[in-house]
Amino acid sequence: MTALSPGSRAQAEARPDRPSVVELRLTAFAAHRRAGFPLGPLSLFAGPSGSGKSSALRAYEALARLGGGAELEEVFPDPVACVPERARPDAQRRRGFRIGCTADGPEGPVRLDVAVQAEPELRIVGERLTAGGLTLLETALRDPGRRSVQAAWHTAGSSPVTRAPLPDDRLGTPLLPLRVAGKTDGQRQVLAAAEQMVVALRSVFACDPLPRSMRTAVPLGAGRLLRGCGNLAEVLWRTRSECGRRHGLLVDAVRAGCAGPVRDLLAERQPGGIGRMGGVGGTDGTVQALLDRGDGLRTPLGRLGDGELRYLALSLVLLTGPGVLEVDTAGEVPAALQTLTVLADGFDRDLDVRQREGLVRLAARMCERGHIRLVGAVSDASWAAGVGGVTVVDLEP
Repeated sequence: MTALSPGSRAQAEARPDRPSVVELRLTAFAAHRRAGFPLGPLSLFAGPSGSGKSSALRAYEALARLGGGAELEEVFPDPVACVPERARPDAQRRRGFRIGCTADGPEGPVRLDVAVQAEPELRIVGERLTAGGLTLLETALRDPGRRSVQAAWHTAGSSPVTRAPLPDDRLGTPLLPLRVAGKTDGQRQVLAAAEQMVVALRSVFACDPLPRSMRTAVPLGAGRLLRGCGNLAEVLWRTRSECGRRHGLLVDAVRAGCAGPVRDLLAERQPGGIGRMGGVGGTDGTVQALLDRGDGLRTPLGRLGDGELRYLALSLVLLTGPGVLEVDTAGEVPAALQTLTVLADGFDRDLDVRQREGLVRLAARMCERGHIRLVGAVSDASWAAGVGGVTVVDLEP
């Protein structure tokens, strides 16, 4: 069952300037069979343990990484775990899974569907890119003895299609700009659809804050937040000086979600030694994050509860962007045409009622602007029903 708010329906009806994934399809993946999930700017998968929330987000992340050009074995280190449990092998002992998505944007809805063979060896055995009822790219495994698939893409020139082999260990769609000349209207249509799909998929940040990793001082580095948010103090050191306005919004959010008074959120070098970036620092150039209570007392983040740390980290993610998060963006596309999608499994884990409601309202405000989208997994989403712009996908075991 899916509940789409009036605000989300209005946004879905308008043609988006920034490509974004509006549907996730799990034809045969883990516990999912013939499942299609509509996605809005802010989507929450809800259901009890074992209902398939985490596997849905795992499939989304896999498509994102494939869209970025990653090899199949990097994306699926344990491919057999993705095969539906009751799936039986065929006469050649082959088993696999199927996933796909739809990306909406200037080119209209573009569909991508991928068939992956997990056994006896990992390979892509089929891929289809379609738009407006027209097949723009189709691949198929013709010779199991070769490490390639036969691809055919729309040309609409002197010949209707162009055929060529593509590797079977990576997605064909992001390879099209290297293969298609763009000389005919058909070729240009293929390139535009492929670019829309790749841009929609590439900018994804999978985030699962681990409180235990955020409690200690960390070395200064690139200042890009990692998946587990263990380098939170380092990122705060950078963002506090680079963007005062967003830091102020983060402090407001922390004030609403953390116990006790909060005047500021800051990072300090540890005394002694020389830091990697110069000046006085820890012996290894470390910094520690603290809450300024406003009365001369500063509380290290190590003293905060797990819920407070997860709330703080997710608020930081929502208020920043690809320049601060460890994200593989489409560098050849202007930032104004891209949307960052945050994947947050266990979005409500360790949060109390006040924290989760405050966090989803912050997410709704940020997603409404169009620069960021959120797909999260929660055990129950009834508490989010009154928040505008939230798409709830209820999964029943």
